Amino acid sequence: MLSALDLARRIESGELTPRAVVDMCAEAIEAREKDVRAFVVLDLDTAQRVADNARLVPLPLHGLPVAFKDIFDTFDLPTQYGSPIYTENRPRADATAVALTRRAGGIVIGKTVTTEFASLVPSVTRNPHNLDHTPGGSSSGSCAAVAAGMVPVAFGTQTAGSVIRPAAFCGVAGFKPSYRLLPLVGVKDVSWHLDTAGVFGVGVSDVAFVAAAVTGRDLRVDRVTTPAPRIALVRTHLWNEATAAMQNAIETAARCVEAAGAKVTDVKLPPILEEAHAAQYVIQDYETVLALAFEYDRHRELIDPRLRDALDTGAKISADDYDAARRTASRARQVLADTMADHDVILTPSAPGAAPHGFATTGNAMFNRLWTLMGAPCINVPGLSDGGLPLGMQVVGRFGRDRAALEAAWFLENAIRKTGT
Repeated sequence: MLSALDLARRIESGELTPRAVVDMCAEAIEAREKDVRAFVVLDLDTAQRVADNARLVPLPLHGLPVAFKDIFDTFDLPTQYGSPIYTENRPRADATAVALTRRAGGIVIGKTVTTEFASLVPSVTRNPHNLDHTPGGSSSGSCAAVAAGMVPVAFGTQTAGSVIRPAAFCGVAGFKPSYRLLPLVGVKDVSWHLDTAGVFGVGVSDVAFVAAAVTGRDLRVDRVTTPAPRIALVRTHLWNEATAAMQNAIETAARCVEAAGAKVTDVKLPPILEEAHAAQYVIQDYETVLALAFEYDRHRELIDPRLRDALDTGAKISADDYDAARRTASRARQVLADTMADHDVILTPSAPGAAPHGFATTGNAMFNRLWTLMGAPCINVPGLSDGGLPLGMQVVGRFGRDRAALEAAWFLENAIRKTGT
């Protein structure tokens, strides 16, 4: 895999040129794309020309190849949302996140495969660790492209668990920031109270570096000594749904960070958080029906039957039930803030276990839905495995405290690495 931070340092030092880095990606794509199938469209020729013409100016992402999930609008590449309805659709402008990435010096080399309208319908992408397993979704291609070493940076989105879960399945770092920290202008809506843009990279320091470059915020964790965090070990009401290997991984991670100096405390969440988990389904399903109203009314026959059935079911949710779910979410956010008053972050599973075998599903987002609804920053920390497939540890921070969440995740990542677990 290609570390964004390492490549940026080597470009800055003159050891590598932007063109050399683009060529490295092109070689990896040539070797692996036919099996992994992470991209829906590539433009390596343009990327190479941009790299050749890149000026030696102090831009943070100077010369780094970047891929975007194909629900981010791009003016120079098709944006098709994983749907035949939008075949060869050409937006007139970049999504804001794309524009900011280019402004920071990133070179957009292609668009990655998304599930249809970032939904539950599995995509063609395969898990680079084992091609017989799902990479997760809906940011399937972005995560797999990083895991396969085809790009150092890729962007995705999360409505339920579409950044953290695929990052866990593919063994990379995934960062879902606080709600709307990364702008979503020019990104296809799924559920506007939940949708959050996120970043994939090799490790925690990579995603922190990229997020800092794009947002202009002080999010980097690689330049200072990270303080020992206060961690709440939260099993949630879904704990028994996790595999034995996943449960053991969380316990192992807790021991690792405790041995490194962190304070770990078992915390049971108040009942309102379980209610909020159920409310997330209502909010997402209700809003998705409205977000896809045009497609549902005008092109129903071109929507995959699985998504069409889900939309039919979502259309039965009443406005009163939706409003009640929103109120539950609002109360839960306050309770969560109070619960975390004496803790920096939560440690909890990223997924029920390793990536499922086969492609009937992209995996279950049960361990992500609540935190997405809460708008909290979440990071998948890689480093543990089960039978050769990655297992992910999820670090959940307090809303708006993204730097502290990233620092705690980096602390955990380093603690796992040092123990050689």
